[in-house]
Amino acid sequence: MIRFEDVSVTYVGADLPALRHVDLELPEGELSLVVGRTGAGKSTLLRAINGLVPHFTGGHLEGRVTVDGLDTCDHPPRELAHVVGMVGQDPLAGFVTDTVEEELAYGMEQLAVAPDVMRKRVEETLDLLGIAELRRRPLRTLSGGQQQRVAIGSVLTMGPRVLVLDEPTSALDPTAAEEALAAITRLVHDLGITAVVAEHRMERVVQYADRVVLLPGDGVVVSGEPAAVLADSPVAPPVVELGRVAGWSPLPLSVRDARRVAGPLRESLRPGAPSPGISTDRAPGEVTSSPTERVGAGGFTPTERVGAGSFTPTERVGAGDSGRPSASARGPALLARKVVVRYGDVLAVRGVDLTLESGTVTALMGRNGSGKSSLLWALQGSGPRHSGTVEVQGQDPGAVSARVARELVGLVPQSASDLLYLETVDAECGAADEESGRDVGTTRALLDRIAPGIVGDRHPRDLSEGQRLSLVLAVQLVAAPDVLMLDEPTRGLDYRAKDELARIVGELAATGKAVVVATHDVEFVATVAQRAIVMAEGEIVADGTAAEVIGASPMFAPQVAKILGQPWLTVSQVIEARLGILTGGVG
Repeated sequence: MIRFEDVSVTYVGADLPALRHVDLELPEGELSLVVGRTGAGKSTLLRAINGLVPHFTGGHLEGRVTVDGLDTCDHPPRELAHVVGMVGQDPLAGFVTDTVEEELAYGMEQLAVAPDVMRKRVEETLDLLGIAELRRRPLRTLSGGQQQRVAIGSVLTMGPRVLVLDEPTSALDPTAAEEALAAITRLVHDLGITAVVAEHRMERVVQYADRVVLLPGDGVVVSGEPAAVLADSPVAPPVVELGRVAGWSPLPLSVRDARRVAGPLRESLRPGAPSPGISTDRAPGEVTSSPTERVGAGGFTPTERVGAGSFTPTERVGAGDSGRPSASARGPALLARKVVVRYGDVLAVRGVDLTLESGTVTALMGRNGSGKSSLLWALQGSGPRHSGTVEVQGQDPGAVSARVARELVGLVPQSASDLLYLETVDAECGAADEESGRDVGTTRALLDRIAPGIVGDRHPRDLSEGQRLSLVLAVQLVAAPDVLMLDEPTRGLDYRAKDELARIVGELAATGKAVVVATHDVEFVATVAQRAIVMAEGEIVADGTAAEVIGASPMFAPQVAKILGQPWLTVSQVIEARLGILTGGVG
């Protein structure tokens, strides 16, 4: 169905090709999962399938890409619309009408499909995706999972044989993500559609994949059975990482498969149990890929220990520093009482009381539309607050100038690119250094830690979603206010980038900062947060330690917790426990 024949793609000004001599064949009726680090070429590969590369993006393409026998060089995207449907990362940004039914019909109108055929396809798509009751709903009133299904339906009505999805679950809560993936899987299994999905949150998708397409980052592509490719992949979900260190063969790709073989490991983790011989060795040249994978001399997570060479944007942590803030550094960094946020008749935040402690990383969780973002904006001072009080250093962020508010509370929004306004990456970094009073190059050094290799003279709008987010994170982190709020900071980030973000967040907390991370990424929460708060319908419904709140939750539990039970949240905790047992320490 999809064939790449000796394909190389080189963009103007780039030193190396984004894709290099790629030979790849994706059969009809399969779900192929495209994985790789941020900037490895995943978006280029996806866009080459429907001709956006090179017709829209520019650059030079060598070789041949064919889809259902059509050469993309001879057929621009508009001529492939009936064969390839593409869904981007942000469904709402791609909508062009007001209601669900209108959106489903719009693409067919552009293709001059007969009215009777249009009506039939709309009805079939509504039923197939389970959104019939939404047909007259305004698109902006839908949840994230509902919007994603409508976006899929809007391209499905045009009758494509190939469906290309770029990060389809990146903005969705776990339940909404399952809904979207169930719809995609149904299309593959029942209709024989060929689906190509690029996703950084591999733990959500890999169990559904027939094939994994790995881009290691040097322009080449590795394709094969999921277990075989992931055995040596530099990026892998926690269930695979746990299988690697436990020596399970074949590697499990789902929680269910892992639970079937996890009995001996689970028993060995009980106090006083003998060791099962868990391995912490790496194959020669193997690259670690996630915070849960790194084990040093004693094993640690980013919030537990800061090494001799670590640093924060504001100061360096010494070799003897444990990485935890001193007792004197702890205390309330932010006090909020009876915060209420309204949008017309909609009550988004209902009288929330919240205290953020210095030196603590707090995860703010909840389904799409639960009020997380509204609460963050109200606390930061830039968003609406109908009533209630917020106090940081004796000041209300909502009652001072925007510049002073940013010095009290920093906020990285979901639409991170809204904060980028200059022409190049280097210009953004330089402006951040100047505004924050830092030495020249500080922001650039921070960016290189999160996402290395971003060319300085590139326009921020030309970066991938993950690269743009990394740039905004660096710009905001360099100011290091006493309270830092991150709204979906891992969206579009690969495991390595999330690893570095976790280190940075841990180091900021170690210097006494209060950090809030609003996210659907339960694996990131398991790695970095000490406290977890869950919101629903504008109210806080759970508040406690991360282990207590997410470890026992069927919705928010990370993969390791689902496999081994509490208190285990990450692979690194398991390794540390085994090392403790092997050396006679406390597990």
